[in-house]
Amino acid sequence: MDPDDLVAELARLGVAHLRLDHPAVFTVEQSERLVPPMEGARTKNLFLRDKKGRRPLLVVAAHDKRVDLKRLADGVGASGLSFASDARLREHLGVTPGAVSILALVNDAAHAVELYVDRDVWAASTILAHPLVNTATLAIPRADLERFLRHTGHLPRIVDVPTAAPAGAAP
Repeated sequence: MDPDDLVAELARLGVAHLRLDHPAVFTVEQSERLVPPMEGARTKNLFLRDKKGRRPLLVVAAHDKRVDLKRLADGVGASGLSFASDARLREHLGVTPGAVSILALVNDAAHAVELYVDRDVWAASTILAHPLVNTATLAIPRADLERFLRHTGHLPRIVDVPTAAPAGAAP
């Protein structure tokens, strides 16, 4: 599915959203500089795999959270979480780096990707997400995002995503 098809699908499902176009962003830092403020939970999306490459996971966390992958792996019952390759990203979510988003689950027809959403993000009334490209952001009410996720067959597992200590901090 391409971004225009996604927006049409959101409209068909009655998913309210506000769109803001902006320069391409690839990192949280770029997003903070280049995306004008919008009402809603700003997110970072981590596309991960377990050690054996059998479990693809999409983890949605607050944009400013330093995620502790080892503790997260323990919390989701996975061994050795690491970032998935660009090829796996294209295969499962149909997007390129920088455009990873909860909305990309629309491209996971096989329902192979496990979705984990940080409790802090899920508590927000509105969640921000890229519409399959990193040159736009949509603000979507959480209730409407839930409807979209039910439609894709991806029910979120709400978790407390563990925070890593800052670099150089004592353990």
